[in-house]
Amino acid sequence: MTERMHLAFDLSWTHLEGRWRMPGSWTGRTYPDFRMYEEVARIAERGCIDMIFFGDGTGIPSTWRGSTAAAIQWGIGWPRLDMSPTIAALSRVTSHIGFGLTYASTFMHPFYTARLLASLDHLSGGRIAFNVITSSRRADAANYGFDELMEHGLRYERLEEFIAVCKALWDGIDPDAMVWDRETGQVGRPGAVRAINHAGAFFKVRGPLNTPPLPQGRPVILQAGASPRGIQASARVADVVFGASKSLELQVQHRQELDQALAAEGRAAGSVGILWDILLTVGETAEAAQRQKQALLEAIPLEAAGAFISHHAGYDFSQLPPRFSLKELNERIAATQASPVGFVYRLAHEFGEATEMTRDEFFRQGMQEATGFNDTFAGDAVQVADRLEEIFVATGSKGGFMVAHPQCTPRDLLNVVDFLVPELRRRGRFRESYEGTTLRHNLLGQA
Repeated sequence: MTERMHLAFDLSWTHLEGRWRMPGSWTGRTYPDFRMYEEVARIAERGCIDMIFFGDGTGIPSTWRGSTAAAIQWGIGWPRLDMSPTIAALSRVTSHIGFGLTYASTFMHPFYTARLLASLDHLSGGRIAFNVITSSRRADAANYGFDELMEHGLRYERLEEFIAVCKALWDGIDPDAMVWDRETGQVGRPGAVRAINHAGAFFKVRGPLNTPPLPQGRPVILQAGASPRGIQASARVADVVFGASKSLELQVQHRQELDQALAAEGRAAGSVGILWDILLTVGETAEAAQRQKQALLEAIPLEAAGAFISHHAGYDFSQLPPRFSLKELNERIAATQASPVGFVYRLAHEFGEATEMTRDEFFRQGMQEATGFNDTFAGDAVQVADRLEEIFVATGSKGGFMVAHPQCTPRDLLNVVDFLVPELRRRGRFRESYEGTTLRHNLLGQA
């Protein structure tokens, strides 16, 4: 039997980093016009896409030169809204597609988050996923009272306890807890709603959650850790892993390391799928797709690229010396508790950690990182489907892809639905229709 892949649309940056003005983007509409998301949701559901995903950040990038000026001027990670109200509204104009919402366990409280997600799960009829992140962004941390980033390993300890509390709260309400008996007036079964009395290293939560039982039991849990500690956390808490865009060699390695971590946690190897983050441009012809990809390099100026890579690494690259080795730079980044497996780590893997670079060479690479140029696969539907199949098979035929940060919205998403999806269906790699009504059913096969 041919294994089928899952597809999600990541709309986290569709209005940022210059994408809003690229040919094929909306004209006459700008963020936060809700009609844009409404149109995308209908396009996605027409294509039987599993999920619309929203990453998030709560700070304005300020790592670059210690200022928010470049981010505000060029639209780098700014502006943004909490997407939970948008998801609530989109759930009313769709019936099957799921929605992924992101919050940082480093900053949020599990009781509030569990209750909010339960409310959204009811409103959507069981179509919510929770993407739990630790956040290595200093601008976010400063808004929650942190003078410095929490130590890397400690962030994951907090994440694991955070999810354990959320799951206990959701599981503390039995599926038959609600009675609503008009004859007797009984509303619920007292024994079916239980306190959790949690007291841990980071949280103290009595419970119970005061909501009805969730339509899908629990929201689907996504987690994107790629460091050894992050992969361990994924194996402990995730239903699905959000895998970063990287070389096929590193993707295969990630799959192997996740399977080892799953086995260590008593979970079956291969039981957790990976949705690989992928930037792609599907054209009617390969030539048209390549022309569109080239336009990425004109999306933002160099200063904006510096603000982007500094924000996501948690390190101010404006301080770089004229010449340096990638190994030295990554050690500096790790010493600040920022992410040790980000942009510089990938450069070191590609060029070798002993490689020396000049500032100019580094920022040329930074421009390609910020615009997604290096990672964007451009081609016609057959070429893109070939690439997806190669990754999917090499990484265990479990999971699928998060079509990330379209270069131009809605054009790129229309091309995925109208060109790529039919090609994947022809190969038996993608569904013809939704199998269920909940995200857990459609994405995980769990009724």
